[in-house]
Amino acid sequence: MLRLAKLDSNEVLNVHLVSEEASKEVAKKLLRELLPGAACRCKVIFHDVGILTEKLFPVVEAMQKHFSAGSGTYYGDAIFFLSVAMHQIMPQEISRIIQLDLDLKYTANIRELFEEFDRFPPGAVIGLAREMQPVYRHTFWQFRRENPQSRVGDPPPEGLPGFNSGVMLLNLEAMRQSALYRRLLEPAALQRLTDKYHFRGHLGDQDFFTVAGMEHPELFHVLDCTWNRQLCTWWKDHGYRDVFDAYFRCEGHVRIFHGNCNTPIPED
Repeated sequence: MLRLAKLDSNEVLNVHLVSEEASKEVAKKLLRELLPGAACRCKVIFHDVGILTEKLFPVVEAMQKHFSAGSGTYYGDAIFFLSVAMHQIMPQEISRIIQLDLDLKYTANIRELFEEFDRFPPGAVIGLAREMQPVYRHTFWQFRRENPQSRVGDPPPEGLPGFNSGVMLLNLEAMRQSALYRRLLEPAALQRLTDKYHFRGHLGDQDFFTVAGMEHPELFHVLDCTWNRQLCTWWKDHGYRDVFDAYFRCEGHVRIFHGNCNTPIPED
């Protein structure tokens, strides 16, 4: 990302890293090697994972029972919902932020991804690419059985396959201003939504955005698959080989590869 980032002369790329103390030292060592060769001016800000979790927990505690793999009350799970409450965590002067997984490889200028904010339709607060496996075809099985005409869980372009949270554009100011988005974070609204779709997930913020997007697609800007070209094929060998390619297909020059589920990323 740093090697390919090219900004205007008056712009600075602010890189926010979330880590515990041991990882922070590893990151500092890497940055000392990488920053001199960066193609842009960069500022690095570290955030302690414990402090962030402490701030997050009251906001997302109710969410954990619906979208966590464990009991739903584990304190540490809160960090997997950072994006959901980023508008409350970050200072007010930060109006936009891109949240990225670490298992990514970039082939394009990150500035081009920031330009996607300008393509948000009115009312949208978050930009994500679609999930590229039939994971939500599986998770929404009961709702799909009861609603056979629904597009929920179907593949693109006509279906609603859900979202992947490896690359997320968070319009923090829009999140702060959206009464609908704020309402969806309330425990009662969450319960109604998960009850309606018979939803019980384990993928944290990705699950929340997916189920919210089934009910309120107007809150989301759909990124092209080339901005989050997921490589994991786990579901192909777990019961969905016949439909897998309909979800996994992605045409065009890939700008970000996502090696999810520990999938190797192609070399140059």
